[in-house]
Amino acid sequence: MGTVLAAITTSLDGYHAGPDDGPGRGLGVGGERLHYWVFGGPWTYDQEPTGEPAGEDAALLDAWRERLGAVIAGRRTFEAADRWGDTNPWDLPTFIPTHHPEQDPPTAAGMHYAGSFDEALAGAREAAGERDVMVMGGGDVVRQALAGGHLAELHLTISPVLLGAGKRLFDGTTGEWELEQLGVVQSPWATHLRYRVGAPTR
Repeated sequence: MGTVLAAITTSLDGYHAGPDDGPGRGLGVGGERLHYWVFGGPWTYDQEPTGEPAGEDAALLDAWRERLGAVIAGRRTFEAADRWGDTNPWDLPTFIPTHHPEQDPPTAAGMHYAGSFDEALAGAREAAGERDVMVMGGGDVVRQALAGGHLAELHLTISPVLLGAGKRLFDGTTGEWELEQLGVVQSPWATHLRYRVGAPTR
């Protein structure tokens, strides 16, 4: 069985989305800047991004694709991203925990609602087999994975921007956690940090 990792991008002041995130503005006001690294440079909600990642950013995405067998995404993330246009951006089994799995389920191939995070994780582990499972966010599912002791690794990308408001990744996290530094990679658009997640110290 593979490992479970979380991967998410935040601003330097800790926000994984700006204010008023939702359909048509998936990362909130100003949040496009968080994902400049994904698209190789600036883009806006008013115009579909057309760029491609390059250099260290592209290498990171390629490394994830080589090791992943399934993905978990939060329902809020799924809906804020306009359901990714009813496509599956990962082309992998993708599980979306929700309290209401009967409501408007995904239509894209390989995407599934699950009734809870634990159900989503069980489905993702089974689908992934010997490969790894990625918890891609939003913040709520990353916190659930951390609190449940499921994470082996945390991949935290820091974009060089201060959003000043929005949704903080670790708001509501309780306890103290030991993180072992595994590596850091810098690109023009982001700093990619990788940690091994230990057991809570209290």
